[in-house]
Amino acid sequence: MVQKDHPRLSIVRQTDLLGVCRSAVYYRTKGETTYNLQLMRLIDEQFLKTPYYGSRQMMRWLRRQGHRINRKRTGRLMRLMGLSVIYQRPNTSKPHPDHKVYPYLLRDVTVTRPNQVWSTDITYIPMRRGFLYLVAVIDWSTRAVLSWRLSNTMDSDFCVEALEDALRRHGAPEIFNTDQGSQFTSFAFTSVLKEHGVRISMDGKGRCLDNVFIERLWRSLKYECVYLKEFENGLVAKLEIADWIRDYNWDRPHSSLPDDMTPMEVYNERMAA
Repeated sequence: MVQKDHPRLSIVRQTDLLGVCRSAVYYRTKGETTYNLQLMRLIDEQFLKTPYYGSRQMMRWLRRQGHRINRKRTGRLMRLMGLSVIYQRPNTSKPHPDHKVYPYLLRDVTVTRPNQVWSTDITYIPMRRGFLYLVAVIDWSTRAVLSWRLSNTMDSDFCVEALEDALRRHGAPEIFNTDQGSQFTSFAFTSVLKEHGVRISMDGKGRCLDNVFIERLWRSLKYECVYLKEFENGLVAKLEIADWIRDYNWDRPHSSLPDDMTPMEVYNERMAA
């Protein structure tokens, strides 16, 4: 899809036109062994079912599946995947020590209209010989996916790209809610929100329900797409995920929405009202 030797278009220009994060173009295998990649996929699948499993409990579960693994290795793989336990405990999601953490603004707030509240999150995407990270921005009231990006690193760049794309195509929300991960507390991310007059809200530590809508999105995406198709590389992953999100947004009725409507149908209808 991206031609590195294109005679007229630079890689930067091609990725901008295609809406692809540049890091996905330069994707290389992460260097983990085949066995570690197998373990990471098992951890990811189990974590969707039991997001309260920490490294100790996940180690026990893996041992029951016949894998000889210690807690140190389990914890390292979970950190590499960006998995954080959701039960109440100190420091569930550690921000960068130099980054400001914003208060949670959604307590007792009733969300009824599009662009009232957006939220975002990052999830791990396994592939045949490596893995990527996926970030998405969703509208709380309609569950519509407003933008998304893939990356082979957990830095803030691809998160900022997804945010800027959502703002460019859909305007600005009143409130933007995230967890306290360093990608979202970074100056690069929060400054974009401030420039657009968006109020910043961040989940309290250990609050398991703050990002429940996007967690449900990840569960559906993985069971209906990611786990059924062993992606060969980043470009294949991008195409397959794009097809799934397009179907989710436009073709599949959502159980929480009225009259068997799809997320983007409700989003557009309410925005036009």
